[in-house]
Amino acid sequence: MVEDASQGISFVCNNIAEYGGDPNRIYIMGQSAGAHIAACTLLEQAIKEAGEGESTSWSVSQIKAYFGLSGGIMEGEQSLQRFSPEVMVQDPNIRNAVALLPPFILFHGNADYSIPSDASKSFADTLQRVGVKAESILYEGKTHTDVFVQDPMRGGKDEMFEDLVTKIHAGDSEALAKDAVAPPRKRLVPEIMLKLARSVSPF
Repeated sequence: MVEDASQGISFVCNNIAEYGGDPNRIYIMGQSAGAHIAACTLLEQAIKEAGEGESTSWSVSQIKAYFGLSGGIMEGEQSLQRFSPEVMVQDPNIRNAVALLPPFILFHGNADYSIPSDASKSFADTLQRVGVKAESILYEGKTHTDVFVQDPMRGGKDEMFEDLVTKIHAGDSEALAKDAVAPPRKRLVPEIMLKLARSVSPF
């Protein structure tokens, strides 16, 4: 999965300009297991770049920031050393690789019972201790899916989306000016469908 993710990132980094994208403004975001896989992919790429003779098709330096949403760490004694980003970044043998990582911004609802928000808070604290620019942003009363499924569907205030855009547009006066006059975001689905979804959703 990490290799697949790396290949996907490589394609974006090497082809984004052909599709009208800005190769200097690439961000990576993953949710839940995707957040874990994306973090593993960035760390593995950084380890390759910090080593000798390893060929790479993209560079961690091309990534402006990593956004992890409702992510966790790999559990199990035999897996932690290889697939837990939080454990791996504390290894003094890869200090040079850790120094290459982009900023990490971790979003999490504090009512998430699938992956407790403490996972993001702990990971951000660990990253900060080893010198990576990192922060965790917690949302009161939000579940594992509220911040990226239910909130956009309901319309109105979408805290995570607003925080995400603020991070991406920071320092970009033109983008910030457009944000200031943008119309309110509309609900993605009619109210009747929301009621139906709530009646059958396990969340």
